[in-house]
Parts: sequence; structure tokens; C-alpha cells
Amino acid sequence: MTATTTTRPVRLGTRPSPMAMEQTERFAAAFRSRYPAVGLDIVEIVSEGDQHRGPLSQIGGKGAFTRRADGHLLDGRVDATIACAKDLPGPHDRAPGIGVGAVLPREDTRDVLVLRAGHAPVTLSELPPGTRVGTSAPRRAALLKALHPRLVPVPIRGNADTRLAALDDGSLGAQAMIAALAGLRRLGLEDRASQVLDPAVWLPAAGAGIVVVEHREGDEATAGLLGPLSHAPTRVLLDAERAALAALHGGCLTAASVHATLDAPARLVTVRAVVLDPTGGDALRATATGAADDPGAAGRRAGRELLALGAARLLGGQA
Repeated sequence: MTATTTTRPVRLGTRPSPMAMEQTERFAAAFRSRYPAVGLDIVEIVSEGDQHRGPLSQIGGKGAFTRRADGHLLDGRVDATIACAKDLPGPHDRAPGIGVGAVLPREDTRDVLVLRAGHAPVTLSELPPGTRVGTSAPRRAALLKALHPRLVPVPIRGNADTRLAALDDGSLGAQAMIAALAGLRRLGLEDRASQVLDPAVWLPAAGAGIVVVEHREGDEATAGLLGPLSHAPTRVLLDAERAALAALHGGCLTAASVHATLDAPARLVTVRAVVLDPTGGDALRATATGAADDPGAAGRRAGRELLALGAARLLGGQA
């Protein structure tokens, strides 16, 4: 299947949430612009994580938002899937036979504090002691305990739009929540951010701000269509960060941060990896720099250095 010989459309699987559909339509516009003769069908796939309202650990945790889409991809019901990289399980937890075809340019990696609609803007430091702050991410909960021990992290579920609605109507179980700035922007709700958190202190998630389009390994036709749509610098960052996660056997439910930066002129990638203490204690940190032509090597070195420092003790059962 090539852009000039294709007779059937490419089927792209996506979660149907407003945020997922925004990034899907953004990619679809780029695809259709480059390949006007190739059809692109959007297939909505409701994930187990979207349907389940309890703790993700009850349904296998790490793959809750990808297992169903992975199944559609591997059995041929779709040709590609699209997702936020930070929501993917670690590489060691993915089903075999899935490869990255394209990544979109990295967006903002920062998290933000969100308050109920109409609340006067305040910072995390200004919230009253005992304020319940909602988050579904162990990384964010660990950062809250370490940086703002007066506050109480509480688990929340739902897509960004439903969480915001629940926060505003008082049914969220929290007086504030932490969200991704890039996600609010996708929803046109950036003005809901009461505080943009400094990423040098409030460490970003691995894969934050990166949208990934995947395909079946061996499907060279789809891979050939996706490849020219990939943002090469962001792919370097993604590969470095995912390699560090793989070394740690970590994923989207791990209290860890991995963030890569690229020195394009020097063709060097630097990976800063941190494993957080879920109880709020001291974190473990490692930094590795390597050739951008092999970003996974730098990521693996950072991950292995953390393990040598005793990261397994902090990771415990969370990885």
C-alpha cells in the first residue's frame, strides 16, 4: 500500500474523549493534506480505563487505556492507533508486534493547578492545609507529598472534561486537581490553569506532550505512510525517555519522571530520570548524555544508574 496505489482507506483507532479526538483530528488533517488520494477512517475505541470507574489496579492498571486498542491493531480491525505517549504502559508491558510509526511535535510538558470555576487564582503553596488535590498519577501524588505535605492527594478518575465538570459541581471529591497544560489547551481551556507548575521542580511525566501513532510491525505499507509525518526531533526524545522507562520496568503508573532534551547542533540527547518516593521522601536522580543517533542508549544508562542507586526499593510494586 502506497500513497499512489492505495485502494482502501487507512483505519485509525482512537479513544473517543474530546481530548483524544482533538489530537486525532489534528493528525488526520496532516495525513489528508499529505495524502489527498488516501482515505482515512477514524475508528472510535472505548478503552477499559474509560469504562471503569474504580482504581485502575482492579483492571490490570498499566494497559487499561491501550489493551483494547492494541487488540484492534493486532487483529487487523484498525491499521494504526493514536495515543498520548505518557499514557502508554512501559515498553516491557506492551503486546509484541506494535511499532511507532509517527510522533507529533512535542507540546508543553508542564502540569497545572486547576481550581473550581470562579475560584480566585492561587498557587499550591497558598492552598489551605488539608486541601484535597485530585490526581490519577502516582508521579503527581508523590510530588505533592514531597513538595506540599500540608495538602492531601486523592485519586480521581475520568477524562479531563468530566473531571473538570465534577470539580466544578463538587462531585470530584477534591477541592482542586492537577492537570496537563497541553490537555487543557487541546480543549480550549487553558484559562482554567490557576498556576503553571515549574517543570524544574514539578517534574514532567515521561512522554509528556507527545502524541504517538502506532502500527503493526510488518505492515510496511502503513509504516511508509506514517513515517514522513513524524517529527524527527520529538522521536529522539520519545525513544530516549521510553528506553529509560524500560530499564526501570516502569510505565504510566510509576512514580517517576523521565525527561529528555536535544542539542540538535551537537547531535546529543540528555536524559534526566528521577524515581520518586511515593511517601514523599527523597528521590533518586540520574542524568545521561549520548548520541542522538542512538537515543535509547542514553535512556538505558540513566535507568540503569537509578537501579544501581537503589531505585527498585522505591519502585516496589508500582512498576
